[in-house]
Amino acid sequence: MLIQKESENALVEKLKNNSKSAFSVIFLTYYQDLVRFAFRFTKNADLSEEIVQDVFVKVWEERGTLEIHHSLKSFLLKSVQNLSIDRLRHLNIVNKYASLVLDNPILSDNATENYVLRDELELNYIRAMEEIPAEYADVYRMSRVEAQSYHEIAQKLGVSVRTVEVRIGKALSLLREELKDFLITIIVFFQILN
Repeated sequence: MLIQKESENALVEKLKNNSKSAFSVIFLTYYQDLVRFAFRFTKNADLSEEIVQDVFVKVWEERGTLEIHHSLKSFLLKSVQNLSIDRLRHLNIVNKYASLVLDNPILSDNATENYVLRDELELNYIRAMEEIPAEYADVYRMSRVEAQSYHEIAQKLGVSVRTVEVRIGKALSLLREELKDFLITIIVFFQILN
């Protein structure tokens, strides 16, 4: 089913005013196409459905502040594309770590030490995030933890994309400084193992 541009705009306005029926129409109209689109990236049906469902959850949660500049379908496609890429990056990191552990018996034999290091890293990361200014920490979290695009963050905060880039760069720099002692400990630990 194709929605005319005028009808699409009306649906978006109803959605912004908390219309569940408008959301249902949007969902039923675009869901299957979006799953097929996500599948082009993921090559995994379950992951594709999960991504599309997450996009629709986000659309519903942020319905009051949605800013759609072209068409609703373009907005949904771009959202699915961005989330697919983010999920694939995350899976790639997980797979690399799993391969590293499986290919390196020293790492898998030292599971307790790795667990302790991971816990220490997490605690140090939390502490470091509390130490850096909120304007940098918030943007960093939105980008790296919540997987929002720079454009989405800029829109939410009412700043330019360049400002978002600068703040994330500053957050990374401050985090490196805050975590440098801990990172040295990790490097020494792995040198001892080898």
